[in-house]
Amino acid sequence: MRDRMLRWSVYVLIAIGFAVACVFLSHWQFDRNAARSEQIALVEANYDAEAVPLADLIGSDGVFHPQDEWHPVALHGEYLAEEQLLVRNRPHGGTSAFEVLVPFQTDDGRVLIVDRGWVAPGSGDAPDAVPAPPSGTVDVVVRLRDGEAAAPARGAPPGQVATIHLPTIADVVGGDVVTGAYGQLVSETPPAPALGSFDSPTDDPGPHLSYAIQWILFAVMGFIFIGYIIRTEIVKHREDLEDRPVREKKKRSRDRDADVEDELLDAH
Repeated sequence: MRDRMLRWSVYVLIAIGFAVACVFLSHWQFDRNAARSEQIALVEANYDAEAVPLADLIGSDGVFHPQDEWHPVALHGEYLAEEQLLVRNRPHGGTSAFEVLVPFQTDDGRVLIVDRGWVAPGSGDAPDAVPAPPSGTVDVVVRLRDGEAAAPARGAPPGQVATIHLPTIADVVGGDVVTGAYGQLVSETPPAPALGSFDSPTDDPGPHLSYAIQWILFAVMGFIFIGYIIRTEIVKHREDLEDRPVREKKKRSRDRDADVEDELLDAH
């Protein structure tokens, strides 16, 4: 009995450890689902909002607030076409395309990096052709996006960058560059030859909620499985106890028969 209790205790400890791991993974998926829901709500609130001046969302301190991501802003000024940069290895059109970054200098002298769209790769390390931005004074509407992390391990040829890491780009471009956010192009006036456009962000919440529920079910199933094993052992032990008298009776009967046979053999 003591051995069985020790074994069952080990079973229960295993089930508890498995349940703790499942609960941790479930909370992780719940957190991811909550974060994804916040992202979707942010897009719904900002994506089609009316464009406002850049200064309304990014002041002179250059601080960009995450709740303003995707919000359109209206810019008036000119493109600094000679400072154009290409972001390499961007997934568009089923291939590793290039996104075209052109600094835009506003009337107040600040420079916002504008991602005008993407172009297909060429035969070498750069696109075969990149449509130029409109020259002179331009009215532009962009959606604000947060910058990307640096990728020091990924190199890029001159005139190109590996990611949209705004401090790095600011060092290349120079001037009063806004490093809190950049803009994804919505429209230009006057218009210029169009580049590849950006896909709208998806409102798919993803599988995180279903995964979270599945991990909870796995934790419960772990206890059910251990309970089934323990119950099976208990039932088997009871059956063994109930069958023991019958087995002993049969054994005694076989022993008597064997003794009788031995006596008969001795008599002959």
